[in-house]
Amino acid sequence: MHSTSPTGATERSVLCVSSAPDEPLAEFLTAAGWQVVHAKTPAIAERLLERGDIKVGLVDLPDDCTAQQLFALEAVMRHGETNWVAQIAPGRSDDELTSRFILDYCFDFVTKPCLNDRLIFALGHAHGLSSLRRTSVKPKPSLGRHGMVGHCELMQQLYRRLDKCAQTDAPVFIAGQSGTGKELTARAVHDCSPRAKQAFVAINCAAIPPTLLQAELFGHERGAFTGALQKKIGRIEHADGGTLFLDEIGDMPHECQAVLLRFLQEGTIERLGGNAPIKVDVRVISATHVDLDAAVADGRFRADLYHRLCVLRLEEPPLRERGSDIRLIAEYALSMYRQDGTHKIRGFSSGAIVAMSNYAWPGNVRELINCVRRAVVMAEGRFITEADLGLPAASTARAKTLAEIRMQAEIEAIEDALRRHGHNLSSAAADLGVSRATLYRLMNANRMQTDISSIRQGRRQTKSGGETSPDADANPDPDRPAADERDTRRRSRPAVEA
Repeated sequence: MHSTSPTGATERSVLCVSSAPDEPLAEFLTAAGWQVVHAKTPAIAERLLERGDIKVGLVDLPDDCTAQQLFALEAVMRHGETNWVAQIAPGRSDDELTSRFILDYCFDFVTKPCLNDRLIFALGHAHGLSSLRRTSVKPKPSLGRHGMVGHCELMQQLYRRLDKCAQTDAPVFIAGQSGTGKELTARAVHDCSPRAKQAFVAINCAAIPPTLLQAELFGHERGAFTGALQKKIGRIEHADGGTLFLDEIGDMPHECQAVLLRFLQEGTIERLGGNAPIKVDVRVISATHVDLDAAVADGRFRADLYHRLCVLRLEEPPLRERGSDIRLIAEYALSMYRQDGTHKIRGFSSGAIVAMSNYAWPGNVRELINCVRRAVVMAEGRFITEADLGLPAASTARAKTLAEIRMQAEIEAIEDALRRHGHNLSSAAADLGVSRATLYRLMNANRMQTDISSIRQGRRQTKSGGETSPDADANPDPDRPAADERDTRRRSRPAVEA
């Protein structure tokens, strides 16, 4: 087979991977306008792909292809944006390993021998799709100006407030649900502040037992308690000159809150077992998923400590309220973990995008990233589906139109009014703020014939049997005046002289 260097490859280059050159195939492809590059092994093919811009590959799968051979080819198939066409022996498409390999890594396949238009069409289609993908490739989701993914209005508001908080040393409190990225926001405040070159020390107040939390925060002297074999610098002292981030402050034990309050008031600490105050210069940022206002009202959190911590407040929006940011974060997560999969993932299916947009995401950004990472590993196709993400499929039911919604609301209001007034049209109309004629017209327009028929039936029973009508003054015909109105007109008519 003819071999050319891919460094000078034209747009119509095809990389043929086979253990032995196939001269008839090379001559056929050359005559069809393709420049043929041959590779004996997957390793050679991978080097050729790295050196040249080759959009189409043709891999010859041996008749007795083993799992080890397919595994060696997978590294090549995942390389770049090359589209691959497989050549297989007759009947090999029924083999489970071969069929799975083709589904996961190949654009198309042909059955050998195939020196005809079928092969040219498959290669041409693969080349065209590769060119289309390159011209329409989307850039990786860009990070916000604070290292966070998100461009929705809620995140823009967060960025603006974050910039203001960073310019002062006042304590900052970050509220938000678990998984919304509170620590990322805290670090962004630190990185944008004049303290950016100093230490950023984070501690999870809920992860440390109450008996050890005070020693972890303030440190201890040697011999302060059993097991204190040497002096230890606490987290607060370690953050001197920088920022201390108290995560899940709402879960801090009540006995530790008083000690923390004194540090915030005085700017000094004392190590356990020590008696000399130590001056520290620390900017405090705290965060929690707990509703601190309710915790203060219930007595679970000190009100004075709350007011010390919550001088400046930032709100982390939940993921379900961030609109198009959901897709941006999913694509960013895919770009981070794409290589974890056993085969190449192109992106998300349209169904997956709709399902992600409709899902409530109780675990917020953390849940979305974990879903994408799991889907990359478990997906069996080129595109991640809603099933791979573990999300329910989007409903295909047609949404109601505005006219249908309005009609349904009218029907419910009329039925409720008629029920409350014993199907008395005059009383129901007065309750609804419309005339009796308008109510009758609305009932006709909304096809509420059952109620009208029952009203008419009641009137007939009253006339024939003397029973009480459910609507004795109802007038089923809006164009005909009511009985009392006809009597009034008759009495007001002038007498005719004989």
